[in-house]
Amino acid sequence: MHPSDLQNLKIAVVGAGYGGAAAAKALSLLGAHVDVYEQANRIREVGAGIGLRPATMNRFREWGIFDAIAEVSSPSDYFEILTPTGEPIMKEEWPAAGEQTHTHLIHRGDFIEALLGVLPEGMVHLGHKLEAVEEKDDGAVLTFANGNSVEADLVVGADGIKSVVRSELFGDKVPVFSGEHAYRAVISADDAHGMVVDDNFRMYIGRGTKVYLLPLRHRGQVSFDITARCADSTWNPQVTKDDLLATVQGFDERLVSITRGLDIDTVNARAVYDIDPVGTWHSDRVVLMGDAAHSMLHHQGQGANSAIEDGGALADALRQAETVAQALALFQATRKPVTDKLQEVSRHGWDDDGIDEVFPGQKSAPAAPAAPGVRE
Repeated sequence: MHPSDLQNLKIAVVGAGYGGAAAAKALSLLGAHVDVYEQANRIREVGAGIGLRPATMNRFREWGIFDAIAEVSSPSDYFEILTPTGEPIMKEEWPAAGEQTHTHLIHRGDFIEALLGVLPEGMVHLGHKLEAVEEKDDGAVLTFANGNSVEADLVVGADGIKSVVRSELFGDKVPVFSGEHAYRAVISADDAHGMVVDDNFRMYIGRGTKVYLLPLRHRGQVSFDITARCADSTWNPQVTKDDLLATVQGFDERLVSITRGLDIDTVNARAVYDIDPVGTWHSDRVVLMGDAAHSMLHHQGQGANSAIEDGGALADALRQAETVAQALALFQATRKPVTDKLQEVSRHGWDDDGIDEVFPGQKSAPAAPAAPGVRE
């Protein structure tokens, strides 16, 4: 689109998570007028650490915010996958991308704070829970629970796995339970029993349980994540210390000791969900991105990275196409084949077939009984 057309474009982004904040930054650099509408009254990320891949860091460099992210993260050279008791399965350097050769490990809270911190003051509007989207020939109207309504030339639905934008305009996709829980905590590196020796990510994988150690040495901490089979599909399940200890039975005794030392009140427990691929992400004036378009399981660590890439690709498409409608079609054509594949890989990368490759000749442990909504 012509720069003057972009500068006259009024864009409403629904959701101020990773994808929404990244899209807002990328779109504002086009010169467009961007507003972000977030349902929460304050933004608070809990949970654990994540890895920002080299391609993601290159986007931040492109947008002039690399230093803001690098300041609150640690560069990592490689990742390792190990058996429950620490025997190596594989060790690989993170794939490089362009200028950037490092994945950066970051706390989720620091990440969203840094992203929102590089947006212009007044761009993000809290306390705006979306109730309805009405598309018109020349734009769309958003109606919020607080009584406000806004019109925009382009609406970006970055409102997560339970997206209102998706359900209003593109047909709802019911979240699909994976049959797993994720239990996450951030602890002091001093409490990691000597397991944090560098800035590299390690995953210990057994039958039915995966334990992730993601160092946050710039904070003096480590992100500790147990992902385990469980039939309880409650979004925010209750968990006891005994429950956690049962999941790591047979693992390296140091991992058991870390688990035993956790303050259960600081553990974030959630059932793990994704959605099936969405057929169409866009109309002429409304588009989905991030988890709203392609929520995926966390096993490959690609959810946040994919959302950031979406924001960059959407800005690229608007710059390249002649109209908004053409840009949205180009955006989907560019990103959907990539995220469809990532959704599939994330679902099946460490299922029983994958485990059998790691532990050949060993019979699989029985899975937890399926709960409603669990894929078979």
